[in-house]
Amino acid sequence: MGDAQAPSGAPVAGGSADPGTGADGTPAPRRTHADYTGGVYGSMLAASVIVGAGTLGSFPRLELVLLLTGVVFWIAHVHAHLFGARLAQRPPDLAVVRRVCREEWTIVKAAVPPAVAVGVGPVLGLDVQGGQWLALSVAVTGQVGWSVAAARQAGAPGRLLVLSALVNLVLGLIILASKLWLKH
Repeated sequence: MGDAQAPSGAPVAGGSADPGTGADGTPAPRRTHADYTGGVYGSMLAASVIVGAGTLGSFPRLELVLLLTGVVFWIAHVHAHLFGARLAQRPPDLAVVRRVCREEWTIVKAAVPPAVAVGVGPVLGLDVQGGQWLALSVAVTGQVGWSVAAARQAGAPGRLLVLSALVNLVLGLIILASKLWLKH
């Protein structure tokens, strides 16, 4: 059997494909801090939903689509982590299910600020399109922030923190440009 793979498909050195066990089959150590990479993914997902859902119209519908999409993708990530490698070995126990759910929760957390921005838009006197632009800006800002937090957590040096922020800013700007191009 080869090395385990991260959700991105990248190998995890010395790891196991089973999220509940280490390379030697013993229980895997618990994470002592959050994994912020799900926040980067969740923010990018929220920004993409805002662009794609630009024709929904009313504020509550877009908020609901943002939050439900985040939850659906969270469930998909939890499912992939729990069952991708485990089905061939043994069913996951409740403790592993809870741990994986917690570890992937940043995907949903990242969708909350853009959804709140959509809801705050009318209070700020913004029309539907203005609220969408506000939410899109919040999502891209979150994407950059989560990427810096993930890089810092990984112990990246300062220049890699800046590079991570720049790469995610460019990705966010591509999403913003697609909104302009689609004219929602």
